Amino acid sequence: MQAFVIHQFGGPEVLQYQPLPVPELKPGEVLVKTAAAGINPIDWKTCSGGGASAFIGNLPFVPGWEFSGAIVNGNGTRWQADDRVFGMIRFPEPAGCYAEYIAVPADQIARVPDIVELEEAGGLATASLTAWQALFDKGQLKAGQCVLILGAAGGVGHLAVQLAKWAGAHVLGTASMHNHEFLGDLGVDRVIDYQHKRVPEHAKDIDLIIDCVGGESGIEALECLKPDGRLVTLPSVTKDIVAAAGQAQNRHVEAIRVMPDAAQLEQIIALYADDILRLQLNDSYRPDQLEEAFELSATGHVCGKLILSFA
Repeated sequence: MQAFVIHQFGGPEVLQYQPLPVPELKPGEVLVKTAAAGINPIDWKTCSGGGASAFIGNLPFVPGWEFSGAIVNGNGTRWQADDRVFGMIRFPEPAGCYAEYIAVPADQIARVPDIVELEEAGGLATASLTAWQALFDKGQLKAGQCVLILGAAGGVGHLAVQLAKWAGAHVLGTASMHNHEFLGDLGVDRVIDYQHKRVPEHAKDIDLIIDCVGGESGIEALECLKPDGRLVTLPSVTKDIVAAAGQAQNRHVEAIRVMPDAAQLEQIIALYADDILRLQLNDSYRPDQLEEAFELSATGHVCGKLILSFA
């Protein structure tokens, strides 16, 4: 098979598309022929020596934690050959999803309904699980509450918007002006142009903030919270300074590391199949375009998800 491999940390130029043996299965694993893999910031951050690089051990390393595809070998599990599946697996340990075949834990994946395109499913798991766990596990969101999503047009943000609306929340979001119409179509009740407005002056008495931006933006947004509100911050690089600012202001701040969860994926894909949830695909890339995709992701201004297609 062919797979993307890094032999040293660095920029997109360190990615090599090269032959590797098809993975051998251990008990509880299935073999999947990959249709698509989601391209996430954690991928290029890890390849550069940041991100989850502390968990990957010795190089070489095959990036990628989310995928979609078809079962080739069910290996005695409940999965059968040709079953269409998707998932986010093993995170933050190495998962090797940027490859034509993947050895996948059978208990970390969910079935893709026939009406859902496999390529779309390839970019759904990580962002939707992050949004779900931030809103409902860490954020304890309840119907009728007011949610502010920083970076609402991004991969996680636009899914968090939809899940919060589905849960019965009043949703505010921050975005640059060119994304306001997009977010309005998703159901955001009010979009704040963070480039020209100070967010705390336009968002007050917030029950829950989902901080997809981090740093000074996350710290500034603490002013928006109700006294008993909470902020869930996603970017790992700035989580400590946001948490410290929250502690200094006597505000409740939670950091999050997304975890594989097949039961949550089953709920998410059911919402997706029913058109309650939709994934904004920014673009799909062939293997020979992955370096370009990494460079775009690193700008931090991507609306929706980037997909690596093995079709």
